[in-house]
Amino acid sequence: MKKLLSIFVFALVTFTAAQAQSGFGIRGGANFSNLEGDLKNESRYENKIGFHGGVTYGIDVIDNFFFIQPELLYSTKGFKYRDSEITLPTGSTFRREGNINYNYIDLPVLAKIKAGPIYFEAGPQASYLLSVNNKTKESLNGDPYSSSTKERDIDGLRRFEVGYAAGVGFATSSGISLGVRYNGSLTDFVNKNPEDYFEGDLTNARHSTIMATVGFTFGGR
Repeated sequence: MKKLLSIFVFALVTFTAAQAQSGFGIRGGANFSNLEGDLKNESRYENKIGFHGGVTYGIDVIDNFFFIQPELLYSTKGFKYRDSEITLPTGSTFRREGNINYNYIDLPVLAKIKAGPIYFEAGPQASYLLSVNNKTKESLNGDPYSSSTKERDIDGLRRFEVGYAAGVGFATSSGISLGVRYNGSLTDFVNKNPEDYFEGDLTNARHSTIMATVGFTFGGR
Protein backbone atom coordinates (compact mmCIF):
# COMPACT_ATOMS: atom_id res chain seq x y z
CA MET A 1 0.00 0.00 0.00
CA LYS A 2 2.83 2.42 0.86
CA LYS A 3 4.53 1.67 -2.45
CA LEU A 4 1.31 2.32 -4.34
CA LEU A 5 0.81 5.57 -2.41
CA SER A 6 4.39 6.62 -3.14
CA ILE A 7 3.97 5.90 -6.85
CA PHE A 8 0.70 7.85 -6.92
CA VAL A 9 2.28 10.84 -5.13
CA PHE A 10 5.31 10.76 -7.45
CA ALA A 11 3.06 10.64 -10.54
CA LEU A 12 0.93 13.49 -9.20
CA VAL A 13 3.98 15.66 -8.46
CA THR A 14 5.47 14.91 -11.89
CA PHE A 15 2.19 15.71 -13.65
CA THR A 16 1.78 18.93 -11.65
CA ALA A 17 5.32 20.02 -12.49
CA ALA A 18 4.68 19.32 -16.15
CA GLN A 19 1.49 21.34 -16.04
CA ALA A 20 3.38 24.25 -14.50
CA GLN A 21 5.62 24.28 -17.58
CA SER A 22 2.76 23.85 -20.02
CA GLY A 23 1.73 26.57 -22.41
CA PHE A 24 -1.18 27.37 -24.67
CA GLY A 25 -0.45 28.71 -28.11
CA ILE A 26 -1.88 29.48 -31.52
CA ARG A 27 -0.70 28.30 -34.91
CA GLY A 28 -1.53 29.06 -38.53
CA GLY A 29 -0.14 29.16 -42.03
CA ALA A 30 -0.30 27.80 -45.56
CA ASN A 31 -1.00 24.28 -46.82
CA PHE A 32 0.43 22.90 -50.05
CA SER A 33 -1.67 19.81 -50.69
CA ASN A 34 -2.14 17.15 -53.32
CA LEU A 35 -2.88 13.44 -53.55
CA GLU A 36 -0.68 10.38 -53.25
CA GLY A 37 -1.34 6.69 -53.78
CA ASP A 38 -2.05 4.41 -56.71
CA LEU A 39 -3.78 7.01 -58.91
CA LYS A 40 -4.87 6.13 -62.45
CA ASN A 41 -4.30 9.60 -63.89
CA GLU A 42 -1.90 11.25 -61.47
CA SER A 43 -0.99 14.00 -63.96
CA ARG A 44 -4.56 15.38 -63.77
CA TYR A 45 -4.05 16.59 -60.21
CA GLU A 46 -1.74 19.40 -59.11
CA ASN A 47 -0.75 21.08 -55.86
CA LYS A 48 -3.34 23.35 -54.27
CA ILE A 49 -2.74 26.15 -51.77
CA GLY A 50 -4.89 26.13 -48.64
CA PHE A 51 -4.51 27.12 -45.01
CA HIS A 52 -4.56 25.85 -41.45
CA GLY A 53 -5.14 27.46 -38.07
CA GLY A 54 -5.86 26.50 -34.49
CA VAL A 55 -4.58 26.08 -30.95
CA THR A 56 -1.69 24.16 -29.37
CA TYR A 57 -0.87 22.98 -25.87
CA GLY A 58 2.75 22.14 -25.06
CA ILE A 59 3.70 20.05 -22.04
CA ASP A 60 7.33 20.34 -20.93
CA VAL A 61 8.37 16.77 -20.02
CA ILE A 62 12.14 17.35 -19.80
CA ASP A 63 12.90 20.98 -19.03
CA ASN A 64 13.28 22.97 -22.25
CA PHE A 65 14.30 19.85 -24.21
CA PHE A 66 11.46 17.34 -24.68
CA PHE A 67 7.78 18.27 -25.04
CA ILE A 68 4.48 16.61 -25.83
CA GLN A 69 2.31 18.93 -27.90
CA PRO A 70 -1.28 18.13 -28.89
CA GLU A 71 -2.88 20.52 -31.36
CA LEU A 72 -6.39 21.18 -32.67
CA LEU A 73 -6.33 22.63 -36.19
CA TYR A 74 -8.77 23.49 -38.96
CA SER A 75 -7.06 22.50 -42.21
CA THR A 76 -8.01 22.67 -45.90
CA LYS A 77 -6.56 19.96 -48.14
CA GLY A 78 -7.29 18.66 -51.61
CA PHE A 79 -6.05 19.23 -55.13
CA LYS A 80 -6.21 21.46 -58.19
CA TYR A 81 -7.33 20.23 -61.59
CA ARG A 82 -4.60 20.32 -64.19
CA ASP A 83 -5.45 22.88 -66.87
CA SER A 84 -6.28 20.57 -69.76
CA GLU A 85 -8.74 20.05 -72.61
CA ILE A 86 -10.70 16.97 -73.63
CA THR A 87 -12.07 16.37 -77.12
CA LEU A 88 -15.55 14.85 -76.88
CA PRO A 89 -16.91 12.25 -79.35
CA THR A 90 -19.02 15.04 -80.88
CA GLY A 91 -15.85 16.95 -81.76
CA SER A 92 -16.44 19.63 -79.14
CA THR A 93 -13.66 20.69 -76.78
CA PHE A 94 -14.36 20.46 -73.05
CA ARG A 95 -12.21 22.32 -70.55
CA ARG A 96 -12.30 22.20 -66.74
CA GLU A 97 -10.26 24.11 -64.17
CA GLY A 98 -10.51 24.81 -60.47
CA ASN A 99 -9.96 22.86 -57.28
CA ILE A 100 -11.58 20.69 -54.62
CA ASN A 101 -11.24 21.62 -50.94
CA TYR A 102 -11.52 18.92 -48.27
CA ASN A 103 -12.02 20.68 -44.95
CA TYR A 104 -10.74 18.84 -41.88
CA ILE A 105 -10.30 19.10 -38.15
CA ASP A 106 -6.82 17.70 -37.41
CA LEU A 107 -5.62 16.48 -34.02
CA PRO A 108 -1.87 15.77 -34.10
CA VAL A 109 -0.10 14.67 -30.90
CA LEU A 110 3.56 15.48 -31.40
CA ALA A 111 6.73 14.54 -29.58
CA LYS A 112 8.92 17.62 -29.81
CA ILE A 113 12.68 17.87 -29.19
CA LYS A 114 14.50 21.19 -28.94
CA ALA A 115 18.18 21.62 -29.80
CA GLY A 116 18.76 25.26 -28.94
CA PRO A 117 16.43 27.33 -31.12
CA ILE A 118 15.89 24.41 -33.52
CA TYR A 119 13.12 21.88 -32.86
CA PHE A 120 12.12 18.54 -34.37
CA GLU A 121 8.62 17.09 -34.09
CA ALA A 122 6.79 13.91 -35.06
CA GLY A 123 3.72 11.96 -34.03
CA PRO A 124 0.35 10.45 -34.96
CA GLN A 125 -2.59 12.47 -36.24
CA ALA A 126 -6.33 11.89 -36.29
CA SER A 127 -8.49 13.83 -38.77
CA TYR A 128 -12.23 14.39 -39.15
CA LEU A 129 -13.76 15.48 -42.47
CA LEU A 130 -16.17 18.40 -42.05
CA SER A 131 -17.12 19.25 -45.63
CA VAL A 132 -16.03 19.28 -49.27
CA ASN A 133 -16.19 22.38 -51.48
CA ASN A 134 -16.13 22.11 -55.25
CA LYS A 135 -14.72 25.22 -56.97
CA THR A 136 -14.66 24.62 -60.71
CA LYS A 137 -15.07 26.43 -64.03
CA GLU A 138 -16.09 24.55 -67.16
CA SER A 139 -16.24 25.65 -70.78
CA LEU A 140 -17.28 24.12 -74.09
CA ASN A 141 -15.50 25.23 -77.27
CA GLY A 142 -14.09 28.18 -75.31
CA ASP A 143 -17.48 29.40 -74.09
CA PRO A 144 -18.01 29.27 -70.30
CA TYR A 145 -21.15 27.36 -69.37
CA SER A 146 -20.58 26.34 -65.78
CA SER A 147 -18.99 28.05 -62.79
CA SER A 148 -19.68 26.65 -59.37
CA THR A 149 -18.64 27.05 -55.78
CA LYS A 150 -20.73 24.60 -53.84
CA GLU A 151 -20.59 22.02 -51.11
CA ARG A 152 -20.12 18.53 -52.46
CA ASP A 153 -21.79 15.44 -51.00
CA ILE A 154 -19.47 13.63 -48.58
CA ASP A 155 -21.34 10.32 -48.72
CA GLY A 156 -18.85 7.58 -49.56
CA LEU A 157 -15.90 9.48 -48.11
CA ARG A 158 -14.13 8.42 -44.94
CA ARG A 159 -15.05 10.83 -42.14
CA PHE A 160 -12.22 9.73 -39.80
CA GLU A 161 -8.65 9.37 -41.02
CA VAL A 162 -5.48 8.20 -39.29
CA GLY A 163 -2.14 9.68 -40.30
CA TYR A 164 1.10 11.18 -39.10
CA ALA A 165 2.96 14.46 -38.95
CA ALA A 166 6.67 15.32 -38.88
CA GLY A 167 8.53 18.58 -39.13
CA VAL A 168 11.34 20.91 -38.19
CA GLY A 169 11.37 24.54 -37.15
CA PHE A 170 12.91 27.47 -35.34
CA ALA A 171 11.61 28.85 -32.04
CA THR A 172 12.56 32.02 -30.20
CA SER A 173 12.57 32.56 -26.44
CA SER A 174 9.69 35.04 -26.89
CA GLY A 175 7.38 32.22 -27.99
CA ILE A 176 7.38 32.77 -31.76
CA SER A 177 8.09 29.75 -33.97
CA LEU A 178 8.47 29.14 -37.69
CA GLY A 179 8.30 25.65 -39.10
CA VAL A 180 7.75 23.27 -41.99
CA ARG A 181 5.68 20.13 -41.42
CA TYR A 182 4.55 17.20 -43.53
CA ASN A 183 1.15 15.55 -43.01
CA GLY A 184 0.55 12.13 -44.49
CA SER A 185 -2.44 9.81 -44.30
CA LEU A 186 -2.42 6.07 -43.68
CA THR A 187 -5.98 5.60 -44.95
CA ASP A 188 -7.64 6.22 -48.33
CA PHE A 189 -10.20 9.00 -48.09
CA VAL A 190 -12.68 7.37 -50.51
CA ASN A 191 -14.40 4.75 -48.40
CA LYS A 192 -17.43 3.53 -50.36
CA ASN A 193 -17.69 2.70 -54.07
CA PRO A 194 -14.30 4.23 -54.97
CA GLU A 195 -14.77 3.11 -58.58
CA ASP A 196 -17.55 5.72 -58.90
CA TYR A 197 -15.66 8.66 -57.37
CA PHE A 198 -13.97 10.79 -60.07
CA GLU A 199 -14.47 7.95 -62.56
CA GLY A 200 -12.38 5.67 -60.37
CA ASP A 201 -9.25 7.86 -60.58
CA LEU A 202 -9.05 8.24 -56.79
CA THR A 203 -9.63 4.62 -55.77
CA ASN A 204 -6.46 4.52 -53.61
CA ALA A 205 -5.98 8.24 -53.01
CA ARG A 206 -4.63 9.70 -49.77
CA HIS A 207 -4.07 13.31 -48.75
CA SER A 208 -0.50 14.61 -48.78
CA THR A 209 0.15 18.06 -47.29
CA ILE A 210 3.17 20.26 -46.64
CA MET A 211 2.54 22.99 -44.07
CA ALA A 212 4.41 26.27 -43.71
CA THR A 213 3.42 27.25 -40.19
CA VAL A 214 3.83 30.13 -37.76
CA GLY A 215 3.11 29.71 -34.05
CA PHE A 216 3.06 31.70 -30.86
CA THR A 217 3.19 30.25 -27.35
CA PHE A 218 1.86 32.55 -24.64
CA GLY A 219 4.55 33.17 -22.07
CA GLY A 220 7.31 31.85 -24.33
CA ARG A 221 9.66 28.98 -23.65
